[in-house]
Amino acid sequence: MKIAIVGPAFPYKGGGAHHTTELAHRLDAAGHEVAIESWRAQYPSFLYPGQQTISEPEGEPFPGTRRRLDWRRPDGWWRTGRDLRSYDLVVQAVLSPVQVPAYLGILAGLRGRTRAVALCHNVLPHERKPYDVPLMRALLRKVDGVLVHSEQQAELARGLTSRPVAVAEMPAHLPAPGEKGAEGGAGRRDRLLFFGMIRPYKGLDVLLRALAAGPEGVSLTVAGEFWGGVDETRALVKELGLSERVDLRPGYVPASEVPRLFGEADALVLPYRTATASQNVWMAYEYGVPVIATRVGGFAEQVRDGVDGLICEPDDAGSLTDALKRFYAPGEPERLRSGVRPVDHTPLWETYVDVLVTPSSVSSS
Repeated sequence: MKIAIVGPAFPYKGGGAHHTTELAHRLDAAGHEVAIESWRAQYPSFLYPGQQTISEPEGEPFPGTRRRLDWRRPDGWWRTGRDLRSYDLVVQAVLSPVQVPAYLGILAGLRGRTRAVALCHNVLPHERKPYDVPLMRALLRKVDGVLVHSEQQAELARGLTSRPVAVAEMPAHLPAPGEKGAEGGAGRRDRLLFFGMIRPYKGLDVLLRALAAGPEGVSLTVAGEFWGGVDETRALVKELGLSERVDLRPGYVPASEVPRLFGEADALVLPYRTATASQNVWMAYEYGVPVIATRVGGFAEQVRDGVDGLICEPDDAGSLTDALKRFYAPGEPERLRSGVRPVDHTPLWETYVDVLVTPSSVSSS
């Protein structure tokens, strides 16, 4: 089958680019002819205030990658669709409703001659704008089918379209693995890690309040880009008297620095208010690190409570405080670390690819 994936790829960074690239490699390995249609310019800077691109790839770039799409050039959207009419399947990786006008332009260029699937990482954003629902409704009613990563997301999609909606668990699409950190191995570190893009729905403020009320002597590293700036977080750290215990490292974290961050931590903490799933769970397990997460999205399925991590309630500093105290009971960090196992995602990827390429799964045709 001849397949085009429309979505971000290197030099763009982050989970979306990782997923697009890994999906292309997996489809290629399954015997399909694959191309990636990526972006020359994906978002205006005021819509994405963080660092959009990187100079060193975080994995193996896919050789069949074209970078023709530009948010400033609607004429290029239609031309891309016209050029993809010879393909059997066009997969549009939807990371934000901001992409929808370009994707509608591509669909207009296709003129219905090629099966098109919207692969939605999130059907609607965690922090919504008034235009999100109408944009996503317009897109999902134009494609032939929709692929999402959980039943909860499927329900959202079915509320926006009558097109077929398929569900497939999202396999890991991690950066190229590095060596274990210099501080890796057994033993307690008295340090937690919050890692990745920092946005309000991820609950860093809840974690800081729980840390202030939790076990004494435990520190926290916060590493990642702050959506909207770091000043508010700095003020909260000072207000809670945590200045000596919280290490804020704002900015994009290169893949080369990730092993050391995880190697210095007893646990990765995901105090999200809402979620679908997070690749950070699988990343922590790759480095042998337990996870403390809230009961949202797929975390309760990813984290085995009491085996390789702990589950607590979302947006509840008291529940998270209790989890931190349970985690730091004598011998618990070591016991939970011993339960961590990297996950073999090959079977998940095989299922994912099968669902995506099977017309009856994600198409009305």
